[in-house]
Amino acid sequence: MSNHIEIELIDSWMSLTNLQALINNRIETALQENYNLSLKEFYVLYFLSQTSDKELRLQQLQEMVGLSQSAISRLVGRLETKSCGVLQRHICEDDRRGIYTCLTPLGEEKLQKSLATVETLLRDNLSKEMFLQGLNLISKRVRS
Repeated sequence: MSNHIEIELIDSWMSLTNLQALINNRIETALQENYNLSLKEFYVLYFLSQTSDKELRLQQLQEMVGLSQSAISRLVGRLETKSCGVLQRHICEDDRRGIYTCLTPLGEEKLQKSLATVETLLRDNLSKEMFLQGLNLISKRVRS
């Protein structure tokens, strides 16, 4: 592969990575301003909502959200108290070492409201025109 093609590939990858970070920041800001949620907290609510019983082991959430054991524990703890209890933690009956957390009705309500905002932002930022415009803008910044 020629050096020029390698540089173009790396530039494209960096533009895509930077665009993802830009969209993440926009979503994080909107979630924080409108729902007092971080993006990671939103992910926790979302992942829980996707299960049939609206619960997961903390270890599963840790892997899905990409946080350490202590960080996920702190995050879940905040969500239990923050916003009047959108999560509820309990010990596994079969394995006393396993800790589960589940989405409360209040958590489901908060998720549904925040989902509309996230969907709108994703739709706006991932439309073909906006996506290409974002890549071009970031690509120009990298080169200058």
